[in-house]
Amino acid sequence: MADNPTGLDANPRIGRYVSTVAFDEIVRAYVPPPLPPNPPLELSPRLLQRLSEADRAVGRLDGVAMLLPDKALFLYMYVRKEAVLSSQIEGTQSTLDDLLQYENAALAGKPLDDVTEVSNYVDAMMYGLGVIRDPNGLPLCLRLLRDMHARLLQKGRGEAKNPGEFRRSQNWLGGTRPGNAQYVPPPVNDMDACLGDLERFLHDDSECIPPLVKAGYLHVQFESIHPFLDGNGRLGRLLIALFLVEKKVLHEPFLYLSLYLKTHREDYYRLLQDVRIRGNWEAWTEFFLTGVAETANNAYESAMRIVTLFRSDRERIAACGEQTNSMLRIHELLQTHPFLNASQTQEKAGLSAPTVNKAFEALEALGVVREITGKQRGRVFAYAEFLKILESGTEVRPAPA
Repeated sequence: MADNPTGLDANPRIGRYVSTVAFDEIVRAYVPPPLPPNPPLELSPRLLQRLSEADRAVGRLDGVAMLLPDKALFLYMYVRKEAVLSSQIEGTQSTLDDLLQYENAALAGKPLDDVTEVSNYVDAMMYGLGVIRDPNGLPLCLRLLRDMHARLLQKGRGEAKNPGEFRRSQNWLGGTRPGNAQYVPPPVNDMDACLGDLERFLHDDSECIPPLVKAGYLHVQFESIHPFLDGNGRLGRLLIALFLVEKKVLHEPFLYLSLYLKTHREDYYRLLQDVRIRGNWEAWTEFFLTGVAETANNAYESAMRIVTLFRSDRERIAACGEQTNSMLRIHELLQTHPFLNASQTQEKAGLSAPTVNKAFEALEALGVVREITGKQRGRVFAYAEFLKILESGTEVRPAPA
């Protein structure tokens, strides 16, 4: 049953509240109106400037991505950085080091749930990217989002939260129960209708909405619908990158806003709620476009720093004389496996144990790698400067006492 004690219907941009029963409590759930906003977004000079800045930054990023000597390598590492950041927003304590060591099995030990969840995120991202790039694959749609969700929650703490299925019960955000929640998404029946509207808007190009603006709309709407029992935030952030790739705004999904959203978390949640209760799409869109520009510029700078580092280290190695060939082979391997031990290197590079050990000693003396275990046996070497670039923003800081 719909109710309207606050007069929300007076503004067509604002949705409606409905009364629903959740866990034996009557609560007021929010049902967002279909996209696009009505009346349309007011493109003030300030907002047009933000859109222009975001477009330029994304274009520059896409340009450098096309010039990278190994786009797959940069994507490999960048997606992993995004996975860590996106999962940190959800409360995990995993770092990029944890993920890379886990994936590479360079260090012994049972993987933590946090690392498993981040690894699931990488799998979901790469699966979605592969599907929308496949000429015979699906477009970005509800079915693909469900398939990605199944991978996102395939193992770890979320595997009991119906991976790959839209929720069939009421959920809520904040609070210990629906009755004291900060936000209650639409009930299941209304949710199904909202998802249908979302998919129609996703595929409808008749409105001529700039893709960056539309990506911001889609993210808010998905978060407001909250169609899964778990993983909505991570999937909602993935939706941005995949949409921009599908619309050919980016050739590679190098635009991830998790660091920006993590840094501005309070503003992010406040502006989402401001859209729901006031229809303030202008403030949200300005925030979103500012984040797009900042994120694209940071990604561009990271790409350039990585290209410069690889070139510089390769030149220093080539000037060494002895062990040059084996050192170069290991250096190339370190670009996709920043943590390596001797046995892995022998297998992956096809080198003998004495050759590998001598090459690592030479690389360590040159300052390219650093041994991180302090042991004589089972030593693990890290490509420290490369990791420093990648890790920026992903460090987990202890909570203040």
